[in-house]
Amino acid sequence: MSIFYKKKKSKRRLLREKILQALYAYYFNKTDSDIVKKSFTDDIDNEEDREFFTRYLTKVILNDERFDADIEMKIFNWELERIALIDRILIKMGLAEFLSFPDIPTKVTINELIEVAKEFSTFQSGKFINGILDKILADYIKDGMIKKEGRGLVTNSFRKAVKE
Repeated sequence: MSIFYKKKKSKRRLLREKILQALYAYYFNKTDSDIVKKSFTDDIDNEEDREFFTRYLTKVILNDERFDADIEMKIFNWELERIALIDRILIKMGLAEFLSFPDIPTKVTINELIEVAKEFSTFQSGKFINGILDKILADYIKDGMIKKEGRGLVTNSFRKAVKE
């Protein structure tokens, strides 16, 4: 096997990347969310994928202020505006997945967004995003906000670690 072998990206990874791009367009250009949704869903052929994309994008946008507040609580001696826009978006995407997608395990969310960060942001972004998401996830679990089902169930070992 060649050292240049690249693993094929999953459909969900590609959708997360597309959601990141759509959210970047939304936040950077201060564009209407309906225009962004339409322009980014035109080439999604599968109805289930289009629904996932639209639901995900909507959850991030609708919870924008709440997610900003959650992030601000975890970035001591740092201002929210100083965090790179792409990193803020990726963190908000993680928070939306934690709270609104019960079938996606929290570990999968974090791992996927770290991988997306490696491709679309800086070398250190993955570690930063991981740290912030871990801290907020611990609070969400303590507050009983994480409701996972099926494949998305939070593992008992993680719950135990958070309680300690």
